[in-house]
Amino acid sequence: MFIEYIVDYVVAAMGYLGYFGLFILMALESMVIPLPSEIVMPLAGFLVVEGTFSLAVVALVSGLGSVFGSVLSYYIGEYGGRKFIHHYGKYLLLDESHLKWTEKWFRHYGDKTIFISRFIPVVRHLISIPAGMGKMNMKKFILYTFIGATIWNTFLAYIGMILREKWEIVHTYSSQIDLVVIAAIVILAAYFVYKHIKLRNKI
Repeated sequence: MFIEYIVDYVVAAMGYLGYFGLFILMALESMVIPLPSEIVMPLAGFLVVEGTFSLAVVALVSGLGSVFGSVLSYYIGEYGGRKFIHHYGKYLLLDESHLKWTEKWFRHYGDKTIFISRFIPVVRHLISIPAGMGKMNMKKFILYTFIGATIWNTFLAYIGMILREKWEIVHTYSSQIDLVVIAAIVILAAYFVYKHIKLRNKI
C-alpha cells in the first residue's frame, strides 16, 4: 500500500539521518510531493518522547526545512510557472491577465495568504508556486512561511508526543480532511471554467 511505503520511508529517513532526515522530509513536504507533514511530524514528536530528538530543535529544523522546500517551489513558479502560462495557459483558460491578478493579490495579501495556507491540507503543498508566479516579496514570503510552518509543525509534533506509539493515527484522520479540501478545489476549478466559458460565449 502506498501510504505504508511512505510511513516506512519516513521512519527510515529519520532513523538513519536524524535531524537532517527531518529537514529533508519537510523540504519535500513543502513542494508538490505527496509526503504529508501529518506523517512526518507526529513521528518526530514520538522520537522526542523517546529522547532521540529535542522538541525545540524539531520545531526549528522542520521550520527551516519547510522554508527551503517552499523557496524552491517559489522559484519554480517564478521562472517555470510564468513561462508555462505564456506557452500553454490558453489550454487551461489562463492568460497574462491572470498573472497580473496573481501579482496584485500577493502584493496586497501575500503575507496573510502564505501564513494561513500553512494550516490548510493540500494547499500548503501548492501555494508557493503561485506566490512565485505573483512575484511576492521574498523576505515576507520566507518570514510568513517560517512562522506558519513552524507553528503547524510544532503542533503536529506535540500531538505525536501525546499519542506516542500511535502517532500514525494523525494521518488516518487528516486524510479525510484532505479529501474535503481536494473536493473544494475541484469545485472551485469547475466553477472557474464555467464562468470563463460563459463569459466567452457572451463576447
